[in-house]
Amino acid sequence: MPSDGAAFATYPSLIDRIVVISGGATGIGASFVEHFALQGSQVIFLDILDEAADTLISTLAGLGVKHVPIFHHCDLTDIDGQLRPTAATILAAYPRVSVVINNAARDERRPTLDITADEWDHDMSTNLRHVFFLTQALMPGLLAAGGAASVINMGSIAWSIPSTGLVPYVASKSAIVGLTKTLAKEFGPRGVRVNSIMPGAIATERQQREILTPEYEAHVRERQSLAGMMKPEQVARMALWLAADDSSGVTQQSFVVDAGWI
Repeated sequence: MPSDGAAFATYPSLIDRIVVISGGATGIGASFVEHFALQGSQVIFLDILDEAADTLISTLAGLGVKHVPIFHHCDLTDIDGQLRPTAATILAAYPRVSVVINNAARDERRPTLDITADEWDHDMSTNLRHVFFLTQALMPGLLAAGGAASVINMGSIAWSIPSTGLVPYVASKSAIVGLTKTLAKEFGPRGVRVNSIMPGAIATERQQREILTPEYEAHVRERQSLAGMMKPEQVARMALWLAADDSSGVTQQSFVVDAGWI
């Protein structure tokens, strides 16, 4: 939500639209939930963090949003047991889905020589596999949106820098670019736009708690063109535009939101 008193854009095309967000309980995902709810969208978000999800819903309900967000507990790495059944439940209640934001991810730091096959597979399941299978499962709803559907895949500049010490994350985020392009080409003729967002260093609560040491913050500030640390809402405002009809001619692109790092 805007925190500096500035007036930002509102998008009439987002009112009452169904927006599904993975990993929406905390961080950038929570900012997505907040911003779309404040636009009047019906937000449905998936996560495994029940307490954080409940707190977010209570906060937004207290703000009097038009549609209180709906939360589904869902382990996105369990494709057949949880992801597909949850998607089916969403489509049964909302046959037309206008926006899907594939946001859930994990960026565990570990030495490259210590990464196990199980750790690699788990990171790929969280960061990449669910992006494809959630989009696939919700595609009937996107196609039913009548040419006004938008898929937004969350990438990262990590692969472009490139980052070190988080190889599975970097590999999966680079794959998001190719996945975005091929889905955009395949489903564009049927009215589904597919784009990705590549954030830089974003000062989420978790990042501030676990990663943003004074040394790392100085490293980020040295490489950015703009002063100051990036905030989740700066990424959310890009997602609003990509979801709205204002960007109806935009697909197959990856948008960098990194204060000019790369």
